[in-house]
Amino acid sequence: MTMQPTRLLLPALAIICLVAAANPQARAGTITGLVATADGQPVAGALVTLWNEARNRKETVYTDAEGRYTLATGFAGKVQLRGRAPMYRDFNVAFDLAADDTQQHNLALVRLTDPQEISDSLTASAHAAALPFPDPETKNTFISQCSYCHQQGNSLTRRPRPAAEWNDVMWRMEGYGAYITYAEHRRIQKLLGDGFDGRPVNAVQTAPFSPEMARARIEEWHAGDTMSFLHDTIVGHDDKLYGIDEGKDVIFILDRATGAIEVVEIPTEADDQVGGRFRGVRLPIGVFTGMHGPHSAAITRDGAMYITGALSGKLIRFDPATREWRFFKIPEGFLWRKGLYPHTIRTDQDDNLWFTVTMSNRLMKFDTKAEEFTDIGLPHGGFLRWMTDTFMGVVLKIIQWFPEQNLQLALSHHKWLNGGHEAFNWPYGIDVNPLDDSVWYAKLLGNRIGTVNRETLEVTEFETPHAGPRRMRFGPDGILWIPSFDEGKLMRFDPKSTQFETIDLPVLSEGEYEMPYALAVHPKTGDVWIAANNTDRVLRYLPQQKRFIAYPMPNRVIWFRDIDFTRDGQVCMSNSNLPAYAHEDLVPAFVCIEPEPGGAYGR
Repeated sequence: MTMQPTRLLLPALAIICLVAAANPQARAGTITGLVATADGQPVAGALVTLWNEARNRKETVYTDAEGRYTLATGFAGKVQLRGRAPMYRDFNVAFDLAADDTQQHNLALVRLTDPQEISDSLTASAHAAALPFPDPETKNTFISQCSYCHQQGNSLTRRPRPAAEWNDVMWRMEGYGAYITYAEHRRIQKLLGDGFDGRPVNAVQTAPFSPEMARARIEEWHAGDTMSFLHDTIVGHDDKLYGIDEGKDVIFILDRATGAIEVVEIPTEADDQVGGRFRGVRLPIGVFTGMHGPHSAAITRDGAMYITGALSGKLIRFDPATREWRFFKIPEGFLWRKGLYPHTIRTDQDDNLWFTVTMSNRLMKFDTKAEEFTDIGLPHGGFLRWMTDTFMGVVLKIIQWFPEQNLQLALSHHKWLNGGHEAFNWPYGIDVNPLDDSVWYAKLLGNRIGTVNRETLEVTEFETPHAGPRRMRFGPDGILWIPSFDEGKLMRFDPKSTQFETIDLPVLSEGEYEMPYALAVHPKTGDVWIAANNTDRVLRYLPQQKRFIAYPMPNRVIWFRDIDFTRDGQVCMSNSNLPAYAHEDLVPAFVCIEPEPGGAYGR
């Protein structure tokens, strides 16, 4: 079905949000200075952040080995400068800045001494690692099933609660898709009650300094509100950023050159309903108010954007140039088996689209020329997973008669057969090998990766050495890089030899663990960029040198779900911890790292 060019949202939802910012390529003001301790010792790798007058944009640089920084900016007016470093109190100074001004501001950081203040400054990884896990199995389940949409251990999640409230929280999380058994529910409820008791965590985190940090620059643009869920962000052919709000069925379009953000509503069809095929599930209140649940996007050579409608079970085509929308209903199949939660989508060299269908354990191909779907069922991997693949659609169909009641928790065998998350496959990440156009996918809960023969549609799978393979990507050399979310590892897979290699991700303190949600590989350099969501960092792995560069983020509580590259040399993503009001800035944001000045890192 073809829809007319989209209308902008009405003023109540913001027609156009103009972000007060000048062209980043025409920066006029310059701020320089030294960041040092109270006794004059320079602080290397400190974050120096400048807020604009409207407090909806900020720019950040890192100090060099001598503690010096230079920040060129397009901001003008009443601005605020902040210095931040681990184990030190933030230093803030407000001043007026003219458009062509040059000012010097030295920042003196005072070391934290109060145990509670130190604890509050630590990343979620320190608080999560301090939980009294009764056994490794509970810890693995906790990471896999209780940490996939937000940090565990930020200021919102770690507040003390009575046992009854933790029980309510647990059931609410299970309704959102935490697949745990009754016994795991009881153990994790006790774990959270005992661990998040309000007492300060005693940890010393060490953030290593790399010289490359001093060349980098970070820009942030606030988007949406406290209830926005800015899931994936993709770079368009026009080099604008397209941020997908899965909860509200809107797209935020950021023009980095002007700072303007346009908010565009995704139209609906007659058969669409709030919650889509999951309207029997109690989705996060105030966040999921839409019908499509737009999740992931890919762009074809003609500039059109194809978006997976996770809730509506539709493939959505959006033309940014004409503003025309089209909808393609994904085949349902017998017993509603085929189109449940279309997830990550990528394009091949012929502009075909390939995407995973998480709840249906399937792979789908969409021929953009013939406008036809090809459905590929994936191996089940045991009786419990076969039951899920066969009957989950029936369960979701039945509970639609009882909207938002979460009756799937009573009907699903992951509870009454004690299967937990091992009763699910969850095909999740997907990518196309640039060397031979082969399609590969990852099963997040099945702990496998697989590939499909383009001619015969025969599927071959490989067990991963580490659990939780999530959103993986190929490098320009045909090597597949896979994040192990559950175990905090980076896996390297060679499709030719079918051999895996494991690289440990750096942590900030002994005993902590990382949760790499997604990664992307630069198409020219082969650098692997990793969302290190448990430590508010982005990691850059250089395969040739076998070393990491860590970029601490200027916003506490970050949650990046995908990463993309601009032509002018930025590495971009969107902050989408659920809920957004857990972010330090309370709202989602577009975040772009410029690793090298002057666009030298362009694709």
